[in-house]
Amino acid sequence: MGLESTIVCVDNSDYMRNGDYLPTRLQAQQDAVNLVCHAKIRQHPENNIGLVTLGGGRVLLTLTGDVGRVLSKLHEVQPSGNINFLSSVRIAQLALKHRQGKNHAQRIVAFVGSPIESGEKDMIKLAKRLKKEKVNVDVVNFGEEGENDGKLTKFIDTINGKEGTSSHLVSVPPGPMLSEALVHSPVVVGEDGQPSVASSGMGGGGFGFDFDPNEDPELALALRVSMEEQRARQEAEIKTAESETPGTGNTEVQAATNEEEMLRNALAMSVDQPPSSGGSYTPHFDAMTEEQQIALAMQMSLADDAMDVEPTPATAGLVTDSLPEQANADDYNEEMNDPEFLQGVLANLPGVDPNSQEIQSAMSQLTKNQDKDDSNDGKST
Repeated sequence: MGLESTIVCVDNSDYMRNGDYLPTRLQAQQDAVNLVCHAKIRQHPENNIGLVTLGGGRVLLTLTGDVGRVLSKLHEVQPSGNINFLSSVRIAQLALKHRQGKNHAQRIVAFVGSPIESGEKDMIKLAKRLKKEKVNVDVVNFGEEGENDGKLTKFIDTINGKEGTSSHLVSVPPGPMLSEALVHSPVVVGEDGQPSVASSGMGGGGFGFDFDPNEDPELALALRVSMEEQRARQEAEIKTAESETPGTGNTEVQAATNEEEMLRNALAMSVDQPPSSGGSYTPHFDAMTEEQQIALAMQMSLADDAMDVEPTPATAGLVTDSLPEQANADDYNEEMNDPEFLQGVLANLPGVDPNSQEIQSAMSQLTKNQDKDDSNDGKST
C-alpha cells in the first residue's frame, strides 16, 4: 500500500440539516468521515489527512497523522450557507501541493450533500487541471445525488481519462446509513481490492455481533459512538496504569515464583511427602491406602537409618559375631569349672562310673582349684 496524503472536503451547507439520512445529513457525514480517516491511516501508518469545508473553502486542519485531531475539528462544523465546489477543491489541491512528504500520492475525498451550482464546463476544466497535477479525487454524492450525478460523473471521468481508474464516484440514495454504504466502496477499499483494516471483519454491520444497522440506524449510530468512547477510555486507562506502575514486571516475576512454590507444595502433599518450604509435616494416615501407609513407613525407616552412622564391614563382624561367641565361651568355662554340674553330667553318661577312683581324684582336684580361685578373688577385692 503506497503512501498517500488526503484532504477531506466536508459539506457544511444548510442542506446538511435535513433528516433523510439519520439522524441528520451532517451527523451521517461525520460518521462516514470517521470511517474514511481510520481507513486511510490504517492502510499505511505514514499516511496523513487534512480537512477543508466546501462552504467557504476554509482549511480546518492541515495534513496530519492524528485522526483524533481530524475528528475534533470535524465536530466543530456547523451548517451555514451554500457550498462552492470548484473553489473549495482548488484550495484542497493547493494544500496537497504544499505537503511535506513529496513522495506521497495526492487524493481529495469530497462529501457533497447539497446541489452544485457550478456549470459542467467549469467542472471539466478543473478536472483536467487536477489530472495534470496527478491529484486523484473520490466523491461521495448523497442527499442531492439525482441533481449532481451528471456533473460529478463527467468530473470523475475527465480525471481518470480513458485508462485511469484511480478516481471514484459513489452515489448513496437515502435509506441506508452513509458509513455502511462506504464500507465496501472504492473510497475505503484498498488498492489491492481488499477491504481496509478499518472496514474488514466487521460482522453484523461493523459491531461484532448479529445486528443489521439498516433496521435501526439510530441504534447503530449510538452503538458506534459508544464503542469509540469505550475504546478511547480503555486506551487512556492502559496508559495511566503503565505510568503509575513502572515495576509491574518485577511484581509479575515474584508472583510467578510464589505460584510455582505453591504448586510444588500441593504436589508434595498429594503424594504424602513433606512440602519443599520446610516446617513440620503430619501425614494423614486416615486418607491413605494400605500400600501408601507401607510405603510411608519404609520412607520413614530409611530416613531414620540415614541419620545413624553406618558400621564398617569389620565393625559389623565384631558386632554380629564376636560378641555372641565371647558370651558363649564365658558361659561354657563357668559350667565346666562347676563340680556339681560335671558330677551330674558324668552320672548320665552310659558306661561311666562317677564313683571310680580316677573321676573322684579329678573332681577333688577341680574342687581345690575352684576354692583357690575363690580365695584369690576375695583377696583382690
